[in-house]
Amino acid sequence: MERLWAPWRMSYVGAADRTDGCLFCDALASSDDRKVLVLLRRPLAFLILNAFPYASGHLMAALTRHVGTLGEATAAELSEVMALVRAAVRALDRVYHPDGYNIGINQGRVAGAGVEGHLHVHVVPRWNGDTNFMPVLGEVRVLPESLDATYDRLSAALSSG
Repeated sequence: MERLWAPWRMSYVGAADRTDGCLFCDALASSDDRKVLVLLRRPLAFLILNAFPYASGHLMAALTRHVGTLGEATAAELSEVMALVRAAVRALDRVYHPDGYNIGINQGRVAGAGVEGHLHVHVVPRWNGDTNFMPVLGEVRVLPESLDATYDRLSAALSSG
């Protein structure tokens, strides 16, 4: 059997079962954006890297206010979230040149929401041929870049425009 060593992932895997609090609210309360992976803050919404990405560059645009459904969000909040989704796509285009995107909201546990009580939009860059046997046979995702490197690249791209 082959081994795929990714020791830098242990800090994220070890935190996966954490259930106290809200990861988005905790990130907003932090003064160290890099540590909590917050890329950009706006009054009503913010961008944060996914600590358990499906692909390099997988990030989320989340409401600042802790609400869990589209019906609870205001039009201004939804507008700001979508503006951040657009900014994220532009930055990802400049840095990674993906062939497409999966962009979406999982509302409710049955729909796949990992964080049910805090509305957020996933932005996942995709490339032709980015699927392979690893997730199917080995239940492993192979990511070619560390989260620190992804943070640095996207932070720079978001700052420059």
